Amino acid sequence: MKFIEMTGHALMSMIEPDEVSPEKLQQVGLTETCLVRVNEQGDVEVRRHDHWDLIGVLLGGFAQRAERASGRTWA
Repeated sequence: MKFIEMTGHALMSMIEPDEVSPEKLQQVGLTETCLVRVNEQGDVEVRRHDHWDLIGVLLGGFAQRAERASGRTWA
């Protein structure tokens, strides 16, 4: 499965109004400096000490937004 990794700040900058809210992400522990990843299905995971936690889902059209926000491509 391919992912794009980015900071919590980059993720919050690309969230659309009909997706999970930045406030909801912060409630589950997302900070601006967290390492997060998005897979090709739109699942958003945050890196914990020893595992990844699923914390939300992005809706259609997120692939290009994720590339722009992170400055990275799918790997």
